[in-house]
Amino acid sequence: MQLLLSAKVCARVADRLLAMRASLDIITLETDGTFRRAGKVIDRDEVDPEIFWVSLDIFLSGLLPELFARIGQGRKGKWAQMFFAGTDSPELKQFAAKGIRITKNSAQSQAIAEYVLCHALSFLHPVEEQRRAQKSHIWQRIHFREIGDTRWIMVGSGSIGTEIARRLSPFGAHLTVFRRSRTPAPFAAETYPVSDLIHHLPYADVVVLACALNDETRDIASTDFFSQIKKGSLLINIARGGLVDEDALKAGLARSQPERAVLDVFKTEPLPENSWLWKHPQVRVTSHCSNAGSGVESRSDALFVENLRRYCAHEPLLYEISSRELGVEDFISA
Repeated sequence: MQLLLSAKVCARVADRLLAMRASLDIITLETDGTFRRAGKVIDRDEVDPEIFWVSLDIFLSGLLPELFARIGQGRKGKWAQMFFAGTDSPELKQFAAKGIRITKNSAQSQAIAEYVLCHALSFLHPVEEQRRAQKSHIWQRIHFREIGDTRWIMVGSGSIGTEIARRLSPFGAHLTVFRRSRTPAPFAAETYPVSDLIHHLPYADVVVLACALNDETRDIASTDFFSQIKKGSLLINIARGGLVDEDALKAGLARSQPERAVLDVFKTEPLPENSWLWKHPQVRVTSHCSNAGSGVESRSDALFVENLRRYCAHEPLLYEISSRELGVEDFISA
């Protein structure tokens, strides 16, 4: 079985691959875009893998188009492990139509969940105001909102949403989840279909967008959304920039609907230097780095190695994307 992965990842997991005793023809994609087998440069025509490990470092190094081209042009591809949790990348539908099984990644879920809780708590607890009082030597009693006295809305309840809910639960906050499935979401007090969201927005202190981007959710945070969201609330988007109508958000902020917004994702990335979002006093901008946690790399490696073991043993793969999620016919079994 030919396996294509980045040289950086291969160096981290080589011992685990060797321990599997699988018959693997390992091809590495180098940072300069060349392909190597056992350290020697090989021609692109020799690269037609059965298995692809599309890791985060490939994306960060700008080599994702090269790897996606290999997957799309290949004839022998059967399984591709992705570094992301979303299903909106247009290439995925193309790969699935070729019969390639695709598995998404849950490794970033814990990191993103911590990001959400950290930023939410920093607004509910007036840390900056307390710091200003200290700096001015002012002995001041500063009121704060107890987390257990807040109501939260979360749109989406996949692996990321579940980890957010898991961490919020011990604080005692009331969480309402909106999702496609009618099955009760883990750790949520209530679960409703996304179509009911607009009716619950006036009661939520914190609204978290953690859903996939699709025809149903595109611009879900629209003018109607911001006309109904509670005054003084906090909006956090860690999913996709396409969920938020940025002009509608700007108008909403002017009315304190919401009072604050934490945005890690945007319709245009990198966020243009002239974007109003950078300097808006009610907006906290981060550069699509809610997944930049210290444990993401090791969890991602472990997930791929486990899925490779399962693939070789003809066992079900973890986090395999269904045809329903992509809107294509059933995958061809390996």
